[in-house]
Amino acid sequence: MAREESLIRFEEVSFEYGHHKPVLEAASFSIRRGTKTAVMGQNGAGKSTLFSLMTGEIAPESGEIHVSYGMKIAVAPQVVERDALGLSVRDFFRSRFSEPVYDIDPRIDEILETVNLKRHEGLHDRLIRSFSGGQQARLLLASALIQNPDLLLLDEPTNNLDAEGIERLTQFLVEYPRTVAVISHDASFLNAFTTGVLYLDARTKKIELYAGNYIDVQRDLLARIERENRANAQLVKKIQENKDKANFFAQKGGKMRLVAKKMRAEIEEMEEEKVEVRKEDTTIRPFIIPAQQDLSGVILALSSYAARRKGKKSVIKKVNISLRKNTHLLLKGPNGIGKSTLLEAIASGAAEGATIAPGVKIGYYRQDFSTLNFNQTVLEALSAAAGKSDEEKIRAAAAGFLLSANVMHTAIGDLSEGQKGLVAFCSLVLERPGLLIVDEPTNHINFRHLPVIAKALDSYAGAMILVSHAPAFVAQIRIDDILDLEK
Repeated sequence: MAREESLIRFEEVSFEYGHHKPVLEAASFSIRRGTKTAVMGQNGAGKSTLFSLMTGEIAPESGEIHVSYGMKIAVAPQVVERDALGLSVRDFFRSRFSEPVYDIDPRIDEILETVNLKRHEGLHDRLIRSFSGGQQARLLLASALIQNPDLLLLDEPTNNLDAEGIERLTQFLVEYPRTVAVISHDASFLNAFTTGVLYLDARTKKIELYAGNYIDVQRDLLARIERENRANAQLVKKIQENKDKANFFAQKGGKMRLVAKKMRAEIEEMEEEKVEVRKEDTTIRPFIIPAQQDLSGVILALSSYAARRKGKKSVIKKVNISLRKNTHLLLKGPNGIGKSTLLEAIASGAAEGATIAPGVKIGYYRQDFSTLNFNQTVLEALSAAAGKSDEEKIRAAAAGFLLSANVMHTAIGDLSEGQKGLVAFCSLVLERPGLLIVDEPTNHINFRHLPVIAKALDSYAGAMILVSHAPAFVAQIRIDDILDLEK
């Protein structure tokens, strides 16, 4: 019966990206019809790869993937593919179908209503790159839903969404009648609709399947880890006691040596009884982003900015904001109002109402990681950020961000989105900027890293502009001024 209910089933599936980069080793699990499953695991564990295996985009090295006959799978990836940014909305949705679709425009209008992206004149011809990050997130979801899939795969769907967008997406998934698997680091979002959890263990390369919502599973996992640690501790104590006795008897000679031999056999059995405890995700080390030296006076003066209104042209607003050393500005506003556009203009020097003091070095964390060269290796990218720093110092900094030795020679483009984020933060540490611009730093990042990142931003001693739709994250950071583009 269980097999008949399974939409997709993995049997002893193994996959690796070349040698030395195993992702799965003999992993087995199934997803049943009607379930809503959270996919969990560390950055780089292989969550997005798992989705690619499900869709058939990549094939396993060994094992079998069984897909229910006639089942349609659609995936909404974390980000719009770089080569799709130049497509029109119409062509973007057409590309999601393997066969021509002739009634595409009314279908687009209907599905955009579902994801709360309002139709306006010329929308179908508008280029994807012209939309904000939050609007692109809605387009990605819509591009999967328009395929009417039996299994909907969502990869970090809350990235770039404002509070209203997350609330609407949550309600949609609660009411959605079909099967869903979701990759996300947002615990409260996942807990609202999930009925099970798939956990990818980056250490064992196995997949563990648990029933229950996210919070229940996390609680049960922590309880299991505690029990296993306690049992192991008792075994270790008993093993050490027996070793001491065996050594004592062995020194006595005669028949006592036979007793010692028997005890050592028992010790081996006890060693085998110890269980390999599943470790919690490793967290990045605490870090600081050093500010450029000799900063003084006004680092950034902002006298005006352009804000967009839904269905209307941009309007110029007057402001009087001066950022000096150790001043943190929070930039607020709903998706599509122009926050990222303003940041890009400031960083490039193209913002008419912004003046940056001469000689100020800008450190820019972009939500799409386009400040990184995807063709460079991690080592090359960090070396460029560090300037004259020696390789040993660069590798030491990288290790703090869980960028291990075998990752250093990987191309940026081949990393997971979460790993790209860690490379971007490591680059900021090495760059020592005077003006730090940070756009949606919680996107893609394992939630365990966020308190560490928040503390680093809180203590940054240069001038900083922050954009984030995560109130709990922002609450951990000192904010000296707020610019709300909506007001």
